[in-house]
Order: sequence, then structure tokens, then C-alpha cells
Amino acid sequence: MPARIQPVILCGGSGTRLWPTSRTSMPKQFVPLLGPHSTFQQTLLRLQGPLFARPIIVANRDYRCLVEKQAAAIDAAITLLLEPERRDSGPAILAACTLVARQDPEAVVLVLPSDHIVTEPRAFRRAVASALPAARAGRLVTFGIEADHPSTEYGWIRPGDRVEARCHAVHTFAEKPDAVRAAGYLADRWLWNSGNFLMRADTLCGEYAAFDPDTAAAAAAAVEAAADEGGALALDAEGFAGTNKTSLDFAVMEKTSRAAVARMRCGWSDVGNWNALWAISERDDLGNVSRGAAELFESEGCFVSSEGMVTSLVGVRDLVVVAEKDAILVADRSRCGDVRKMVEILRSKGRPQAEWHAASHRPWGSYRVLEASDGFQVKRITVAPGGRLSLQKHRHRAEHWVVVRGCARVTVDDTVADYRESEHIFIPLGAIHRLENPGNDDVELIEVQLGSYLGEDDIVRLEDAYHRA
Repeated sequence: MPARIQPVILCGGSGTRLWPTSRTSMPKQFVPLLGPHSTFQQTLLRLQGPLFARPIIVANRDYRCLVEKQAAAIDAAITLLLEPERRDSGPAILAACTLVARQDPEAVVLVLPSDHIVTEPRAFRRAVASALPAARAGRLVTFGIEADHPSTEYGWIRPGDRVEARCHAVHTFAEKPDAVRAAGYLADRWLWNSGNFLMRADTLCGEYAAFDPDTAAAAAAAVEAAADEGGALALDAEGFAGTNKTSLDFAVMEKTSRAAVARMRCGWSDVGNWNALWAISERDDLGNVSRGAAELFESEGCFVSSEGMVTSLVGVRDLVVVAEKDAILVADRSRCGDVRKMVEILRSKGRPQAEWHAASHRPWGSYRVLEASDGFQVKRITVAPGGRLSLQKHRHRAEHWVVVRGCARVTVDDTVADYRESEHIFIPLGAIHRLENPGNDDVELIEVQLGSYLGEDDIVRLEDAYHRA
């Protein structure tokens, strides 16, 4: 029986195009955009069956807890490879292939972004299987999506002569075109570049060494010096920093003579903006998509999603309205590609909503910001059974904690004590402290922070059960 395909799933994206639902603290691959599962979970589910080996997940360490929690929620076994920093898709893919090649140089690797949607998984698996002969023969196969409109949001591929099986050589890679060029590409039956790849591990490593030997050597060093961190493999930071920050397309695919393209028709979307999500969502008779606490009256072609507050649209057309707890987006549906520009404006003005959700997930549980203003911030903190925050201190703030549910074990300098509902703990500025849950039920508390600076980066970790110190 031939060896199974080794999937590699990329989880490095930080998420700005679907703001405010997708943000750096919870990017779109971890959000349930279509159905009950996130796109990351959908990607894992798409890889079930005898064709595929246990997936390798390449993720920034900031997303470790999200990856592990969401994989566990669907009973998916994974191997986790942690990037010390984001270096674009090229080094991430190269590091994974280098790791695979150490065990089996001829292993066929399937590279998938974690934030794409495929509505026809059987068709996806058939397309992958049909491209296997070309990959095993040494081709670097990219999957091209049969275009149904002249998109300016995707790169395009012009297929060349037929090579192995159902694949064609790549004649031309084209970056995102203007509308006129896109119409020409569609007429000439060019394909959308999906960013999904199939290749032998040793082939990719060899081509990378030919075109960017410095990055190939740095990635090999990062893998060689990688360390186990509680079941995850952490790439060496110094080695990985020596890689060139670039995409696989630019580093290798646009230069190699081994590039091939396989056609794929599987209900694919990269969900690149709110308009793309509207296009693949179920719509009512007036073309509206409505989610959560949303109501529409005499409105057409709108996408409205509301988390909590009732959001009502009257007599409007082609709008996107997304209401989160702490931020609201209103946009013309045709201008959704400019949402990332608004995020940049918010960042430039120091708006925390550009990066952070009101609710954030951590390895030990989660927290939600209830109120924030100059000099103070109020959070509701939930610690899961067995959860243990880092032993830490703050340079710029003091904290007051009130337990509202469960039994919390609290360390403040040299004192360790248990606190129950209605009991209060004061954490002076600079005090070494820790919160943990020794029980079998969630612990919840209200935290009031007071100080000159209340950012999440004002944490000096001294010890940490989750390898963040």
C-alpha cells in the first residue's frame, strides 16, 4: 500500500479582512464562518480517511491554545510545529517539509491554508488523488480553481502543456490583476491560484536550496535545533530568523521548472472579505444574509451579523453590517476589500479593537473585557479546572480580584491561599502573583485593573505551565 499523504496546515494568518469578527487575537481560521465549525476545523475534517496521515499544523505560538482546543473539540489528532515568529508561507512550508524529509524524503506533502472553505470535500479529495502521480514524479503541484468570474482578488495561473496524469505545466503565474486583465484571463480559461500545494518533501527542499540556499540552510538549522515544548515542537528562534520572509510562490513556484497545476472544482473560497462570505452563504429571496440578533425590512443584498445587540436595517441595499460586543463595521458590499485599510487606521490611532476582541482565549481559560477607560479596565476571567496562570508581575498596574464562582487558589508574593465566592484579593503593583483553579468546576472572578498602562504586554512571566515564560 502506498504511503499516505502528509498534510501540512498553515495557521499563521493574523486576520484583518474580516474585521471585526477576525482580529489578531482570534483570526478567521478559528472562527465558525459557515456552519458550526471554524475553517481550521473544517480543514481537519476534510483530511479524515485512509488517504491522509496525521496532519502537521504550523502555527505561531500565540495560537497554540486555539489550535489544540479546536482540534480536541473534533477529536482530531495533530502534530504541532510552532513558529517563533511569522515569516510568511515559504519558510513555514519549508520547515515542515524539512521535518518530514528527515523521516521519509519521498513523502508526499499536501499544503493547505487553514482559512479556506471547501463545500465539496469529496471533490477535493478526488482532485488531490488525481495529482498524486505528478507529485510523486517530482512535480511541485499547485491546485488551480476553475474561475466563474473575473476576480481581481486572486492570483491567476495560465496552464501550459499536459504533463503527468491530469496535470499541466505552469505557463504563467500572474499577480492579482485589474478588472480588464481579469476578464481576459477568464476568457482564456486561466485558473485562480488557490495556494494549495502537493509535492514530495525532498523535491521542495531541493528546489528551495537551489533558489534560496540561505533560507534552506536556516530552516534546516531551525528544525535541527527544535525543542519539545509539552508535546509541541518549537522551531529554534535563531535559526528561523535567518529565513527570508516570503511566500512559496515567490521563493520557488515562479522560478522552478517543476511547477505544475491541477484543476480543482470543489466549492472553494478563500473567504477573502465579507462580500466573499456573502456570496457563499445561504441568502433569502431578497439576497440578504442574516445572522444573530439581526432584522431587515425592505432591504436587499445585505450581509448583517450581530453578536448580542439587536441590529436593524431598513430600506438599504448591498450593505455589510457586522456588530460585535466592542466594534461595529458598516460597509458598502462592493468596498469590502478596503476593510483592511480601516484596520490600519484603527491601529495608527492606538485603538485596541483593531487587534483584540473583548473576549480572548488562553490555555488556562478565557477572559472578556467588560469596561475600559483611562486608568482602569474591568475583566471577567474564567479559569478552567486545572488551569494555572503564569507566575507573573506587572510594572504599570495594580489589580483587585473578586471571586464570583468556584474556589480560586491565589499566590501573592510569599502567600498562597484559597478564596471563594464574594472574597476579595488585592494585587499591589509589582507583586509576584498567580491565579489557579484546583477544583473540578470553572472559577470565575471580576478583575479591576488600575494603572498608567493596561496593555496585555505588561506581563512579566517568571514561570509558566504553557511555555510562555
